[in-house]
Amino acid sequence: MVPESYRYTEEHEWLRVGDDGTISLGVTAFAQNELGEVVYVELPSVGDAVTAGDPIGSIESVKAVAEIYSPIGGEIAAVNSSLDDAPEQVNDAPHDDGWLVRIKPDDDAQSVLDGLMDATAYRRHIAGADDA
Repeated sequence: MVPESYRYTEEHEWLRVGDDGTISLGVTAFAQNELGEVVYVELPSVGDAVTAGDPIGSIESVKAVAEIYSPIGGEIAAVNSSLDDAPEQVNDAPHDDGWLVRIKPDDDAQSVLDGLMDATAYRRHIAGADDA
């Protein structure tokens, strides 16, 4: 499942612009499938400043620990605290209830979003990953 209205990173994260201008960030269905059963999610705190490209947390699964990187700069506006008690939401609904953080973006966020993959490009990206 690759929602059409989202943007995607090469690291298998998705971004969705909300009506309030914040950008929701999560991991894709492909990423959660590769990770396996998610058992713990470490997220930043609301109000934390984030810089594009920097790690902002991690996802621990039965197979591995993966860093979460912010593709945009800004401020953490919300974290999905329900993942504290139910990290499996990342597996069950990675593009919905399994979202990780919402970021109030810096001014240049639109140019960053424009540089990310759309759904078609991301499908090609993961098809190439499957062939590797």
